[in-house]
Amino acid sequence: MSSIFHEHKPLRKTIPTLIGKCSTSSRRSVTPASITSMTMETAVSDDGVQRRVGNYHSNLWDDDFINSLISTPYEAPSYRERGETLIGEVKEIFNSISVEDAGELITPLNDLIQRLWMVDSVERLGIDRHFKDEIKSALDYVYSHWREEGIGCGRESVATDLNSTALGLRTLRLHGYPVSSDVLEHFKDQKGHFASCSSSSIETGGEIRSVLNLFRASLIAFPNEKVMDEAQIFSTTYLKEAVQKIPVSSLSRQIEYVMEYGWDTNLPRLEARHYIHVLGQDITYNDNEMPYTNVEKLLELAKLEFNMFHSLQQRELKHLSRWWKDSGMPEATFTRHRHVEYYALASCIAFEPQHSGFRFGFAKLCHIITVLDDMYDLFGTIDELELFTAAIKRWDPSATDCLPEYMKGVYTMVYDTINEMAGEAQNAQGRDTLNYAREAWEACLDSYLQEAKWIATGYLPSFEEYYENGKVSSAHRVCTLQPILTLDIPFPDHILKEVDFPSKLNDLACAVLRLRGDTRCYQADRARGEEASSISCYMKDNPGSTEEDALNHINAMLSDVIKELNWELLKPDSVPISAKKHAYDVSRAFHYGYKYRDGYSVANIEIKNFVAISVLEPV
Repeated sequence: MSSIFHEHKPLRKTIPTLIGKCSTSSRRSVTPASITSMTMETAVSDDGVQRRVGNYHSNLWDDDFINSLISTPYEAPSYRERGETLIGEVKEIFNSISVEDAGELITPLNDLIQRLWMVDSVERLGIDRHFKDEIKSALDYVYSHWREEGIGCGRESVATDLNSTALGLRTLRLHGYPVSSDVLEHFKDQKGHFASCSSSSIETGGEIRSVLNLFRASLIAFPNEKVMDEAQIFSTTYLKEAVQKIPVSSLSRQIEYVMEYGWDTNLPRLEARHYIHVLGQDITYNDNEMPYTNVEKLLELAKLEFNMFHSLQQRELKHLSRWWKDSGMPEATFTRHRHVEYYALASCIAFEPQHSGFRFGFAKLCHIITVLDDMYDLFGTIDELELFTAAIKRWDPSATDCLPEYMKGVYTMVYDTINEMAGEAQNAQGRDTLNYAREAWEACLDSYLQEAKWIATGYLPSFEEYYENGKVSSAHRVCTLQPILTLDIPFPDHILKEVDFPSKLNDLACAVLRLRGDTRCYQADRARGEEASSISCYMKDNPGSTEEDALNHINAMLSDVIKELNWELLKPDSVPISAKKHAYDVSRAFHYGYKYRDGYSVANIEIKNFVAISVLEPV
């Protein structure tokens, strides 16, 4: 970790003060008094230029607060030692399930569901990285008994079982096994209901759990899978009714959670925190009759892992806060400060301790992109933005000589951070990737400049013109590329091109961010004079269509794009899922930020709570 926590030289603080009608009621003072929240749509900066402003709320996590976080006891060697012991004991549980006729609890009538339950549990608890071999062995066994009509609870079960089949379909598919969704057709009756899932007023816990796993399976859908759409519609209706009838319990809470977050906004660490609570509610026996001691060991290990990583997060946050402070950004009045929020998102998709480079890189680059986004959309003039774009393409510190004062500090932050990350990527990948990263950044800023020109001229492009430019300006690529190159995963050129540009995976991930972002931001953007969005451009291309029509169309597009993205991640090819998973999870993280609203502009509601439970509070 010593190589990660090195000190950065402070960057030049050349961010101008804005002068105008201000309101301090919505913005806490965290740096000098010049930092205020503007209530006007325009303001005059100290260089005398009339500029547009976003009226964003201030940073919620100032340097004093971050530095006040205290160390936790979970860094002590005794906790690591206990963790290693528990890992060994959980491996023994996996191994005991693999033993032929391992007593009364594991029999030929339940061995398939027991294996699936173990794999599902360690994954939902966020501890699966310790059990890769055991998971593969368990799933190989289940797959060896997979049939066109599905599976029962055990290898010798007489009848197939919806619960086992749905859980098996989901789990096997997520691990790249070629299982067809057509298996679900065998569980439908003539009315389209799924077997044993009647509309009667009394449902059993087992039946509800079967439909819950059917719903979870339906979320991992590929394009043109009609039965998955049918399963999702059916299970959604069923579960909404069922959760109103059953008492509050671990089952009801599981239903509420999965229906709230689905798959495309379900972040692994967030799910781990939730499932730790759910599994601990009734520890004596779960519905698959896993012994108390086994569940207790899983829970102890999950809590220990969560809190050990939480201790690391406290240190990483302090390092990130120093970087933010040294960058000069606390003095910037024109931009959003969301570096802690971005770190929280990174922590929820990459919580292996050794992946600090990914977490820092993602948080820093997302912060930089946010500054640039606000500079291009709002603060900069076209002449200034053209100068900045050209300076980035020169890639030389002397390029700042031609820039306005406020841009010099921004340029230096961009230049130093991207070079620093290129060095970390070279250490991880064994080759220089700086030019590759620069090309991505140049394309992104070109797309930003295009949008700035549209804003300045009032031009409203066609949907296709906007969409193609918008996928690049979503900045998904530049926020993903360098962080994944710091991972302990090899990315030779032929693999990288299947994950990054010009891959379908990258194109679809960018599309998800652009489409979902537009549905959450278009009204606020339009109020600031940014007319171009997928909604407004669709309405232009389709005279007579309403805003509701446009939103329905965009949401339908988004649903299709997510299914295509699932396929690109999980399709059988020469690129391992492990090489694609972090890029895919970045899409889920960004999508989560837009779940309720534009959580990057309004981060003081749901996103604030998200930071608290995923980063600040232990279990």
